[in-house]
Amino acid sequence: MFEAAELGHEVDDESYERREAELREKLLAAQVELLQRKEFELVVVVDGLDFAGRSETVNKLHEWLDPRQIETRAFDEPTDVEREKPRMWRYWNALPPKGKLGIIFGGWYSDPLDGRFARELDEDAMDALLADAVKFERMLAHEGALVLKFWFHMPEHRQRKRLKKLEKDPLTRWRVSDVERDHLKHYGRYTRTAEHLIRETDSAEAPWSIVEGSDDNFRNLTVGEQLLTALRARLDAKKTPPTAETVELNTPIDGVEVLDKLDLTRTLDKKDYERDLLIWQGRLHEVLRSHHFKKRHALVAVFEGNDAAGKGGAIRRVTQALDARQYEIVPIAAPTDEERAHPYLWRFWRRLPRRGELTVFDRSWYGRVLVERVEEFTARQDWLRAYGEINDFEEQLSSHGVITVKFWLAVSQDEQLARFKERESTPWKNFKITDEDWRNREKWGAYAAAVNDMVERTSSDVAPWTLVEAEDKRYARVKVLRTLVEAVERRLE
Repeated sequence: MFEAAELGHEVDDESYERREAELREKLLAAQVELLQRKEFELVVVVDGLDFAGRSETVNKLHEWLDPRQIETRAFDEPTDVEREKPRMWRYWNALPPKGKLGIIFGGWYSDPLDGRFARELDEDAMDALLADAVKFERMLAHEGALVLKFWFHMPEHRQRKRLKKLEKDPLTRWRVSDVERDHLKHYGRYTRTAEHLIRETDSAEAPWSIVEGSDDNFRNLTVGEQLLTALRARLDAKKTPPTAETVELNTPIDGVEVLDKLDLTRTLDKKDYERDLLIWQGRLHEVLRSHHFKKRHALVAVFEGNDAAGKGGAIRRVTQALDARQYEIVPIAAPTDEERAHPYLWRFWRRLPRRGELTVFDRSWYGRVLVERVEEFTARQDWLRAYGEINDFEEQLSSHGVITVKFWLAVSQDEQLARFKERESTPWKNFKITDEDWRNREKWGAYAAAVNDMVERTSSDVAPWTLVEAEDKRYARVKVLRTLVEAVERRLE
């Protein structure tokens, strides 16, 4: 795999200066166009052997381009906050917005590479992390990002020569540590591990380019010209309509869906409600204060449902049981300009709880397959692929110890109408009813179909849906509390 990067490529200084001037002008023009159009972001991952020129090349890109429009991130050992979040959290937060260039040193490849080389991971564990990387990059590409990856390589004898040169100079001696010495000592094993990584993660959506790092001029021009070629091709590509999806979602031949089986007549009388509310609030308070939960877990509660189904009231009964410092309520509305400039899951990754905490999402990432689907804000192929991306997201949360509990609060059309009218006639409830609520009623059937598909395709062992019969608010609130407590207790066991 690395044969072509060990040929000893060189570019003389005169040729370099001439080509650099032209390349620099074209790269800057492309960067300006990228910023002006703000149609996609450019994500560049740089990795490779020690002393093969990664930092020098990135510094050169900062010199050639407008550095104010470049976001460069490197990752050391995770901070305490990062350790309490799922592994990919810090990489999601490093993504640039549309119109900018993000340069990532190592990034999501550092853990599998270093872990496998240190024999802390076996090959299966490494491949699992690499599979996560492939899914992540595929999602970025589908969301419009241009993803490029550069692996910097050099032959063993050249790396050894460069290491010795750095060690001799007092000004550069600090760059050589036992880590670099160990990599060089086991050069063959390290490069074999890297070869496996590249082979498993090279894809059409995010291809690897292997760059020989022995000659500075050759290395800089290679990266710069490949970057320009890929960026220019994307900027010059003619826009074409999205490919029509031929896949149809399954509909039962008898027309009976999961929502049809809900018994909306379920009720709870006031006396039983007051007793059960105190019982389950007390148990929720107790379980979320347990040592095991606070040290190893976090809780995410997702509330979706028909308009006026009582999400707000159910959420208040949950938070009444807790210390305000232990939870956060995240209301989800239409995305802001900043959020639109990133992949749609970005704004949810940013709001995940730390260990021992609860985050309540009032509406959530399921807007992609509900309102965005029904209102045609998102192309069909985009909300279809979102099912898999959401399942992968929730699986990553579970792997990190985050307990995800999802509620759909359901009411009948008649009950919803009665609640709408009550809101209109009650002064302190007027703010809850909008023209959009009335418009959504006209699309009841379309929303019901979207909900049934959502439940079928995203209810999993790690994050099952709980359908809540919410015609009676007392019954719904107790069911929500009981479900949360039981979900946490099962995980703690």
